[in-house]
Amino acid sequence: MMQIVMVGLGASAAAALLFASVASGSLLAVLLFNLAPLPLLIAALGWSHRASLIAGVGAAAALGLALGFHYFAAFLFGVALPAWWLGYLSLLARPIAANGGAPSFEWYPVGRLVLWAAIIAAILIAFALPNFGDDKENFQAALRSAFERALKQTPAETPALRADTERMIGLVASAILPVAAMIATLISTLNLWLAARIVRVSNRLRRPWPDLSAITLPAVAPALFAAAIAGTFLPDLAGTMAGVAAASLLMVFALLGFAVMHVITRGMDHRTLALAGVYGVSIVFLWPVLAMALLGLIETAFHIRARVAAKRGPPSVRV
Repeated sequence: MMQIVMVGLGASAAAALLFASVASGSLLAVLLFNLAPLPLLIAALGWSHRASLIAGVGAAAALGLALGFHYFAAFLFGVALPAWWLGYLSLLARPIAANGGAPSFEWYPVGRLVLWAAIIAAILIAFALPNFGDDKENFQAALRSAFERALKQTPAETPALRADTERMIGLVASAILPVAAMIATLISTLNLWLAARIVRVSNRLRRPWPDLSAITLPAVAPALFAAAIAGTFLPDLAGTMAGVAAASLLMVFALLGFAVMHVITRGMDHRTLALAGVYGVSIVFLWPVLAMALLGLIETAFHIRARVAAKRGPPSVRV
């Protein structure tokens, strides 16, 4: 128990420093801020979810004492509890009956972890929405005002330039929430993956490393996505929140689409170059992520990977 407490305290110091770095406002600080859940996830996967909880509460208390209640609440509910929950779920397992052999376990599916990452991202952004207004118009007006202050518009602008800037601000204001939801889902998933890789290198990862290209989503995922899409037609903030949920789930299907790409390109010439190109184009232009999400949706309906595996047949054995 003492080791868990010590690990938790060490992780709390690292997480608090990463989170507090955002106060500097630099580009590097944004990257460090997004890595704040990483020490908590490492503590959970390498030692215990209790170590992660100790780290999260300790870091939140330290931030609250140093920077105020706002930082305490933001870290506790935005970083600590989500990281603890994902770490806790990652190590859930149930024993499988073995016929005279060593006992084996069925671990919490990776697909459900990714779905939880999307749900958490949508909830966090949805809770932040009322701070910008109680309806869609007020919300977009608040975002528009924030962007105008950030751009520091001056009266010397020409009418044409001012009109172009206004259109750009309107476009960004309408797209920022879905994009933020997708990015939050991706960052949460990447932090969990990176923490597992680090713990695996130290030989403390208790669950076996999964085949990420074989990831499957629970049957409820398409239904949740359809419900979120339907909810976008609701008025005011309800529709906005539904759009946030839909965007988060869209990223989940995009990740499934990338897994399908890894499977269907096996055995192809220049596979590494092709995959690197897909990832690179997706990062630079973003729209290919929608194509990957469509591929993920098709996978849930038609099981592309299973069809490809059946067509290829069993691997050949060389003598």
